Amino acid sequence: MPRRPQEESSPSRRSAMTSPVQDFEPFEDEGDLLGDSQAEIEDEGEGEELFGDNMEDDYRPMPGLDRYDPAILDDEEDYDDMSQGDRRAAELEMRKRDREAGIFRRDDRELFYDKEDDDEDPRAKRRKAEKAATGELEDTEMIESIENLEDTKGYTIKEWVCMVGPRTEIVNRFKNFLRTYVNSKGSYVYKERLRRMCENNQASFTVEFPTLANKEHVLAYFLPEAPFQMLEIFNEVAKEIVLSIFPSYERVTNEIHVRISDLPLIEELRTFRKLHVNQLVRTLGVVTATTGVLPQLSIVKYDCNKCGFVLGPFVQSQYAEVQPGNCPECQSLGPFMINMEQTIYRNYQKITLQESPGRIPAGRVPRSKDCILLADLCDRCKPGDEVDVTGVYTNSYDGSLNTDQGFPVFSTVIFANHLVVKDCKQIVQSLTDDDMNAIIKMSKDPRIAERIVASIAPSIYGHDYIKRALALALFGGEPKNPGQKHKVRGDINVLICGDPGTAKSQFLKFVEKIAPRAVFTTGQGASAVGLTAYVRRNPQSREWTLEAGALVLADQGVCLIDEFDKMNDQDRTSIHEAMEQQSISISKAGIVTALQARCSVIAAANPIGGRYDASMTFSENVALSDPILSRFDILCVVRDEVDPIQDQHLAKFVVGSHIRHHPSKKDDLDDTSALIDELAIPQEMLKKYIVYARENIHPKLQNMDEDKVANIYSQLRQQSFETASLPITVRHIESMIRMAEAHARIHLREYVSDDDVSMAVRMMLESFVETQKYSVMQTMRQIFQRYLLFKKDHAELLFYILRQLAQDQLTFMRGTNGTEALTIEIDEKDLKDKAKQIDIHDLKPFYRSKIFETNNFVYDAKKKVIIHTVPEAMLAED
Repeated sequence: MPRRPQEESSPSRRSAMTSPVQDFEPFEDEGDLLGDSQAEIEDEGEGEELFGDNMEDDYRPMPGLDRYDPAILDDEEDYDDMSQGDRRAAELEMRKRDREAGIFRRDDRELFYDKEDDDEDPRAKRRKAEKAATGELEDTEMIESIENLEDTKGYTIKEWVCMVGPRTEIVNRFKNFLRTYVNSKGSYVYKERLRRMCENNQASFTVEFPTLANKEHVLAYFLPEAPFQMLEIFNEVAKEIVLSIFPSYERVTNEIHVRISDLPLIEELRTFRKLHVNQLVRTLGVVTATTGVLPQLSIVKYDCNKCGFVLGPFVQSQYAEVQPGNCPECQSLGPFMINMEQTIYRNYQKITLQESPGRIPAGRVPRSKDCILLADLCDRCKPGDEVDVTGVYTNSYDGSLNTDQGFPVFSTVIFANHLVVKDCKQIVQSLTDDDMNAIIKMSKDPRIAERIVASIAPSIYGHDYIKRALALALFGGEPKNPGQKHKVRGDINVLICGDPGTAKSQFLKFVEKIAPRAVFTTGQGASAVGLTAYVRRNPQSREWTLEAGALVLADQGVCLIDEFDKMNDQDRTSIHEAMEQQSISISKAGIVTALQARCSVIAAANPIGGRYDASMTFSENVALSDPILSRFDILCVVRDEVDPIQDQHLAKFVVGSHIRHHPSKKDDLDDTSALIDELAIPQEMLKKYIVYARENIHPKLQNMDEDKVANIYSQLRQQSFETASLPITVRHIESMIRMAEAHARIHLREYVSDDDVSMAVRMMLESFVETQKYSVMQTMRQIFQRYLLFKKDHAELLFYILRQLAQDQLTFMRGTNGTEALTIEIDEKDLKDKAKQIDIHDLKPFYRSKIFETNNFVYDAKKKVIIHTVPEAMLAED
């Protein structure tokens, strides 16, 4: 209610009332008061004391002046006393109404709001936003949008994102990003991910860094510099959005984690420096050791033992334990016990990352780094997995380091935010629809097996048999474990043995690059524990821990062992169990367990004395025992034979390969290279094809020709007994089944067909025949001829026969005349007789083939002879 006018007042009061308004018309009762002289007022100096003895006279009743307008009085109703809360709610409602109406008013904090401020005075708006940014204004309702968020006003990024204004702006922008981001197909990506996450009762979802950088570049700029603070904000926003969609989701999980993937810069473990501390980083490595999953204190509450008061909550940090000082209830200093019911825990696991074998600089020792996994990242990986980790590189205080080094030193760890295991499943999940369609289309090509063989080590000339063996090993058979009692392996083991300089190691290096998971080692540098597993004492906990060896690291992959013959017999014996039972039993230092080693073993060995002697059996050429030889499914013998025609083609191929891979000579291709390029599959597509087949295709043996396998096995046993060569065991039957399944998997077939069995029989026979003495080998080729010729190119077979005839003719001419002939004539009848022995009757397609023309052969139909122009290289004496 406004104050009423007074009859009398002090002189200073009168001057204050009259000075602002000169045309004020006084009341009649106060005319004498207004007539006082100005000099009298000035003589009073600063005025008189208003709170004198007659102060209450100002408020005496004055009926003539106590006048109120009846139009604005409401004295008809009786109103109840309003409570404080209702009054506050009413005031908020009226303030909201006035703002919507654009009415100017002053609130308690002397902050002004006007609807026209946005247009009339943008500078005032900016000043208020900057005050809110620095924390001078605390009313979040009045914080305006900070358009220039990247301008940190001289603060560090970590300080800036912790202030009220920038933090609120980051929350709003990230919330808007999650709710409104639409991909090229028009679907809401992150809203769908959040919904799918909640359907699966999960607690995290992935945000791609490039996508965030394209839409909200300021947030992507802040994120690597202040990762802990930004990820905390992101997690709060994600939880708020989830609870707005599913209000009761907090029953499932208390935290929602935003995982940042596809960070563009990948750092090597050995390149981490002080520059990277407290930064968001991404690195690759192989997991070599893991701890168990332990409960870590997250938010702790304590019980006072004296009065029972519950203290807390206290948020535990990674660096030090937070404990209460004294009890606020009874003021005692303890003791305090952790309240088990109200304390919140989270999962904690520490893993050790080591540099991948292929990324270590030459002559360097691989570096390792500890990585900490929290919450739902635990147990995502196991020793041997190659992982892609995105996390915060930070320091952790270690007192033992200071003791050892003599000055303050910090150990560093990576707090993982996002972890991806690079295995077959992960690669299959990353395949696009276009990749799937291309793979299925390729599998329908009738020449797909030949194309895959041509794609295996395309820079190595010839050796089709070895390439086919490696292809079967890469695809692998189907493991079986009926009733979880008797386990039969599905991986195919291959041994390559032969003369030096025949690209054995290059085959292994190619498999290392193309296989989804591969571990390469050499026999000279590998010990028994290095191949299997070893027990060591943990330097921190002083406990015995188990470390994985090469075969365990290659689980569900390929283990490549070069220089297999250089291994010690004791070390080689240690892999017997791993090659057949595919497990490694450990009984050391009180640890009794079995580790999985489900991998193919591809080994390369040199014969005794360095050269393979064809006059001796395979066992006599190689210093390997029968037990380990029987564990190899395919034995490949590589001989460096002198053949002028083949040597010329090999030399042309090598030179052409060097020319072809030179940047300035990409168009110079010979016919052979062009043919290979036509059949070959790009390496990336071949890798995807292998992974897709291993994960999705599981061939069954329902229609398998059992009689054929039984007959071949009995014949092989008989020949093995007669020749006293390589022993044939039941393992070889299983080898044929595995190869048949692998061949069916190459064609993406769900059932093993007759062609698959025939190819497996052919590979098994070639493996057996190649290991015989030269004298026995020719006889066995005649016995098993119809099996060995299965799906061999007739042109290739006829060329092999024709080349033998040409060599015989050249040798005969040298022996009789002693002169060198530039041309050789071969009677067509001789070739036809040889061709009939392998059931080939029509030679016309062979005369028109590329292999006939490119090797300088010409057919004269009138004379019925084949004319061969001898290259100059063949004219030299052998």
